[in-house]
Amino acid sequence: MAPIPGDTSAGAGPPEGAGPLSTLRFLIEPGANIATSASAVGRDLGVDVVITNHNYGRFLGAAIDSALAQTRPGVRVIAVDDGSEDESREILAGYEDRIEVILKERGGQASALNAGIARCQGDVLVVLDADDVLRPRAADLVAAAFAADPGLVKVQFRMEVIDAEGRPTGITKLFEHLHAPTGDVRRAELAFPFDLAWLPGGGTAFRLSSLRDLLPIPEQDYPRHGADWYLVHLTALSGRSGALDDICAEYRIHGGNGYELDQAQLELGHVRDAILYADATFRSLERRADAIGLQRPDPILSLSDLGNRLISLRLAPQEHPIAGDTRSGLLFASVRAMHRRFDVSAPMKAMFLVWFTLEAALPRPLALRLAELFLFPERRRTLNRLLGRLRRSDARLRIGLE
Repeated sequence: MAPIPGDTSAGAGPPEGAGPLSTLRFLIEPGANIATSASAVGRDLGVDVVITNHNYGRFLGAAIDSALAQTRPGVRVIAVDDGSEDESREILAGYEDRIEVILKERGGQASALNAGIARCQGDVLVVLDADDVLRPRAADLVAAAFAADPGLVKVQFRMEVIDAEGRPTGITKLFEHLHAPTGDVRRAELAFPFDLAWLPGGGTAFRLSSLRDLLPIPEQDYPRHGADWYLVHLTALSGRSGALDDICAEYRIHGGNGYELDQAQLELGHVRDAILYADATFRSLERRADAIGLQRPDPILSLSDLGNRLISLRLAPQEHPIAGDTRSGLLFASVRAMHRRFDVSAPMKAMFLVWFTLEAALPRPLALRLAELFLFPERRRTLNRLLGRLRRSDARLRIGLE
C-alpha cells in the first residue's frame, strides 16, 4: 500500500513546512470583485445545483429561487422530490420550464442524491437541501476556486444560520473557534475523520469527476438522512480540499429539520443517529482506503464518535446501538484515538482524557451535564476560546474537533 504523504512514522506529525495538511486556506477573500476574479476565472466550468426535498414545501420555492438567482450564467438546477406528501409537487410544477424536476417514491436522502447526481452534466456539484438557500455569488465563487486549482475535489464555504422566517440567528457554520480542514487531509481523515471540522454537504461544492468512483451512495447505510456524511468524508481521500471565507449559503433551522436540532438540548435519538452514520462511514472509508492503496489504522477511530458512544451508553444503555461497547473499552479506545491526534497539543489531549474519564465514572446527572458541554459548542464559549488557542499552537494544521 502507498504511504500517505507526510506520514513518516507511526504517530508522527507532518514534516516542517510540508505534509498532508499543507494549508490552502482561503482561495478568494471576502468581498472580492466577482466580475473579475470569479466569473472570469471559472467561466469554463459548468455548475449543477441538486436540490433534495421531502415535505419541505413551505421552503422549497425559496431554495429553487436562490439557485435560479445565481450571478453565474448557465447554472443547471435539478430538484428531486423524494415522495413528498405536502404541497411540494404542486410547487415544483410551477418551475418545470426552468429546472429539471425528478419525482420519485420515498427512498431517503441518499436515494434522492443518487437520482439527482445521475442527471448532472457539469463540472461542479452544489448540493442544496430544500429548506436552505444559496447566496447569489455561490456558484461563481466555487467555480473560480475549482478553476484556480485543478487538484481540488471539494470547496467548503461558510453558512449563515437562519430561522424558519429567514431571519439571521447570529450563528454561522463553522463556529468561530474552528477552521475547515484544507489541503491534502488524507492522513487526518483516516486517523480521526469525525474530529475534523468539515462543513456539511450543503456547505460544500464537489468536483463531479471526483465523485464518479464513489457513487452510488450506499442507500442501505443512510436510509433516511446522513448521506452527506458519505460525500464529505469519502471525497477527502480523492484529492485536496479548499475553503472560502465567504458565506455562500443560509442554513435554516425551523424545528422540523431532518437531522439538525433546533435547540442546544440533548436528544439521545439524535446522538444514536450520529453513531450509526459514523459506523457506516467508517466502513466506507476503510473500503475506499484499501481500494486505492492508502495506509490506514485498524480500526479507524474518532474522539467525536467515541464521545457520542460513551454518552449513549451512559445515559440510555438499553437503546445503545453498538453491541459490545463498555465504559472501560470506550475509555481505552479514546486513549488510542488521542494518540493519533497529531493536530492538537498535549494540554488539549489531557482535557480530552479528563472528559472521557469523568463521563465514564461520574453519576448520571453529572454525566448528562458533561455530555451537553461536549455536544454543544455554543454552551462553552469561554472554553472554545481556549480550545482555539490550543489548536493555533501549530498554525500549519487547520483542523479541529467540533
